[in-house]
Amino acid sequence: MKIWFDILTPKQLLFFEPMIKQFQKSHPVICTSRKYREVNKLAKYRKLNLIFVGKHGGAEKYDKLNASTNRINHLSKIIHKHLPDIAISFCSPEASRVAFGLGIKHIAFSDSPHAKAVMRLSVPLVQKLLIPWVIPKKEFTLFGIDRKNILQYKGIDAASIAKQNLGQKIKLPFSNKRKTILIRVEEDQAAYSGKNTKKTVMIIKSIIKEFSNENILVLGRYSSQIRFLNRTFGKKIKILKVIDGKTVLSNVDVFVGSGGTMTAEAALLGVPTISYNAVPNLIENYLVKSKLVKRETNPKQLVRSIKKCIISSNIDNKKRAKKMLNSMEDPYPKLVKAIHTLI
Repeated sequence: MKIWFDILTPKQLLFFEPMIKQFQKSHPVICTSRKYREVNKLAKYRKLNLIFVGKHGGAEKYDKLNASTNRINHLSKIIHKHLPDIAISFCSPEASRVAFGLGIKHIAFSDSPHAKAVMRLSVPLVQKLLIPWVIPKKEFTLFGIDRKNILQYKGIDAASIAKQNLGQKIKLPFSNKRKTILIRVEEDQAAYSGKNTKKTVMIIKSIIKEFSNENILVLGRYSSQIRFLNRTFGKKIKILKVIDGKTVLSNVDVFVGSGGTMTAEAALLGVPTISYNAVPNLIENYLVKSKLVKRETNPKQLVRSIKKCIISSNIDNKKRAKKMLNSMEDPYPKLVKAIHTLI
């Protein structure tokens, strides 16, 4: 059986990596991606061989459409040549269209029903959809998939990433003698993003004002974001290059995230985690209710929460996080079962 993975984001790369390695033990595996800053660098760092096809479309609608149609064209030629038996993606619109057009069965994962544009372009064309159990199936059936074709697993996707081994040892670009605050800026080029740049700037300014003697690290997503952060804050912050998230998270005292995958990963690793909830989603909501994530959208309140995290003991939080992480199910067996129902 020949298996094709289409990998579009850093989260997808880390989520699929252990599955790819498992399948490679007994099956030919093809992995495609696109030119996208964080994916390109992370693939090299993780030593994962990807075939890069097309590029990320950026923030504008026309550019997204043009990049997607061009990628479908080039991807169809490559996949037609390899003719895999099964396609696996994280609701890749291009993989969905190519697999449908070439008659290849497609299994997709998703924890993001809020990404409505992507869901509309992919979910109606997949044969099976695998989702975390905390997301109701009805969140996806409205996009055109039958309830019986949605399979839930008792886990969230960040758990699969958090359980992986640390990447290669690297010299961290900050002093461990100070307290370290890591800020992950929000996704600002996705169709679902709210473009909360002003709010994020206010949050970072508040953190700089209160914690100027500590390590303030910022992890950007796009080159344009990084240039903006450099212009706005200069040497007041340390902008990290693309490196393995778990390596950094294991060395920080507080994580401030936008509510996405890295927020969930930090929480499950027992790092004191604050979400400024740039894109409200069901996974973040679950972690807030479980008291592994503190949600703060007001910069002043957020700073107070950081102070509390820094001076408080983190023992109970780590125990709670470890218990939850250990309870999470590996989605790989569910994927194998889904494949067997189709092939």
